[in-house]
Amino acid sequence: MRLPRPLSGPNDPPYAFSFSGLKTAAARWVEAQRATGTEPHVPDAAAALQEAIADTLTRKAVRACTDHGIDTLVVVGVVAANSRIRTLTEQRCTAAGITLRVPALRLCTDSGAMIAAIGDLLARAGARPAPADLSVDPSAPLEYAALTPTARPSGRAA
Repeated sequence: MRLPRPLSGPNDPPYAFSFSGLKTAAARWVEAQRATGTEPHVPDAAAALQEAIADTLTRKAVRACTDHGIDTLVVVGVVAANSRIRTLTEQRCTAAGITLRVPALRLCTDSGAMIAAIGDLLARAGARPAPADLSVDPSAPLEYAALTPTARPSGRAA
């Protein structure tokens, strides 16, 4: 089974990706299998889905690097824990002459958990919360970020 590669056409944005169509293609494949009286083989379907995602993410990331003269690619978060993405990214970076940086597997955790940890550090440092009417724009560029935690008391007498 081979699933389509989303947003991979000649007129599609070169670095954009969306997996909603991929999920639909996988669902249609399952429906077609069941319509013929065949129960889908879940491991094959999962492998095909993983391959389509890994191929799309790594191809577009390496293309962005080569198109913009970037010589180092950093892969982090829970996506960096996926062994196929790690392997394919390493192969493609090596072929393109790009240095790949990936943290140790034990440090590749869920992005939400990492954001919550930073929020905890900010709260402990006395940062004021954002206003309740703050709008959220997940595509807004991150231009500046700072975290200055307060020093912990040493517990020693002066």
